[in-house]
Amino acid sequence: MSSLPPRLVPLLDDDNREFWTSGESGSLRLPFCTSCGRWIFPPVRRCPTCGRETEYRPLSGRGRVFTYTVNHHPFNPEVTVPYVIAIVELAEQEGLRFTTNVVHCPPEAVTIGLSVRVLFEAQGEIFVPVFEPDPEA
Repeated sequence: MSSLPPRLVPLLDDDNREFWTSGESGSLRLPFCTSCGRWIFPPVRRCPTCGRETEYRPLSGRGRVFTYTVNHHPFNPEVTVPYVIAIVELAEQEGLRFTTNVVHCPPEAVTIGLSVRVLFEAQGEIFVPVFEPDPEA
């Protein structure tokens, strides 16, 4: 059995393709509004604040656990429980958060404020960003 949990993967479109495929090169990329100076998530081509076109840029891939929960229920028998579902706030911008998994550590080691770094799980052409404790923090 693979050490990677099976995942439902998103449908790719013009707005999200770069986000979901940029992990192939090891880079976490999100739309950035050069007018507002804000990162945008979920990915869209036009800034929800000013309506201007966004451009994808790489991020550091570092952040902190904003909040988390440990799932103990085997919703999918192929996924080993327990596992951590977290909201990670990225270092580049206050409030820039997304839901992910924290991997490569026991669930009891995860805490709010834990420094994490991105890595990617390949699922065909999609590279799902997950996070692990950052040993350099």
